[in-house]
Amino acid sequence: MTYPAETMPRRRRWPIFAPLAIVIILALGWTALWFYASGAARTAIDGWRAREAQAGRVYSCGREDYSGFPFRIEVRCAAANAELRNPGSALALKLNDVVVAAQIYQPNLLIAELAGPLTIGEVGRSPDLSANWKLAQVSARGTPSAPERVSIALDQARFDRIASATQETIVSANRIELHGRLAGGTVDNNPVIEVAAKLGGALAPSVHPLLGAPLDADLAVTLHGLRDFAPKPWPDRFRELQAQDGRLVIANIRLAQGELLAIGAGTLKLTPRGGLDGQLQVTVAGIDRVLKQLKLDLPAQDSPAVSALDRLLPGLGNIARQNAGPALAAGLSFIGQPTTLEGRQAVSLPLRFADWAVFLGPLPVGRVPPLF
Repeated sequence: MTYPAETMPRRRRWPIFAPLAIVIILALGWTALWFYASGAARTAIDGWRAREAQAGRVYSCGREDYSGFPFRIEVRCAAANAELRNPGSALALKLNDVVVAAQIYQPNLLIAELAGPLTIGEVGRSPDLSANWKLAQVSARGTPSAPERVSIALDQARFDRIASATQETIVSANRIELHGRLAGGTVDNNPVIEVAAKLGGALAPSVHPLLGAPLDADLAVTLHGLRDFAPKPWPDRFRELQAQDGRLVIANIRLAQGELLAIGAGTLKLTPRGGLDGQLQVTVAGIDRVLKQLKLDLPAQDSPAVSALDRLLPGLGNIARQNAGPALAAGLSFIGQPTTLEGRQAVSLPLRFADWAVFLGPLPVGRVPPLF
């Protein structure tokens, strides 16, 4: 059937253009939402900086840029600076570049990448420490006034002490992870902090000979006794912990280094004189290596007993020296509780902290300086 031209029905064109119009409206709405969220992010960052400045922590950027459209908000802070002010001192931190990003649909989760090096020193003076890494990432959930958890991960990290003409590496590690969360209270009222840390291939030979070989470590602790997160000198913070009957509950610690393997758990507190008080029950496989590194495996060179053995028969004293370590390890096995650790023979015994002294079983193995 045919119709005269003047009587043919007209085709409705709006179904053709409707999808395009919807897409344009949605795009304009999303763009408006992004710019609104970006403005809200700026306001939140400014408010966070103001609150931190009142607490003595001042943050600034040499240049600050916002980007990330359409699905996230990205803030780049070039030449980042921070001043951590405590009564009587102020610490300056400088970082090359910081990029912080948040998904527009999940604004309370921030993920940041840090570009080193990081330098640390007193305000107005040359830096004392520097740190660098291959990759550094930080994630934070919550808000500045109500944080929930923070995680830090570093790959191929190195921390150096900067002298006038030399630079000495204090600690290096293939991998460093630090995770913290607010397990109770609030940041302003008796916060309880849970911390988990992990080290992979850590070296610190300048700190102690025991740390001259790669060390892997896992740690899970809970800290009770803080009043708040307000800035204060560390001695005052430790005095506050002692007065509050604060305690560090070590749920688990695991150390692995070559033939040495150790695990432990326990609780530590502070004494009125600033020393540590408490006990960790540790289980150690390869304890003879620890004794050797602590120089507890050999009697003194001028020991009367060793000298007498040498006089009796030259060389006999040296035999005694060589066998002192295994004998001492066997003695500790007798004093402690023989057990197995991951299929290896081990001994379980207490690591005690008595004010400033440290004892492994009955043996004094070192001292911890007072914390205040």
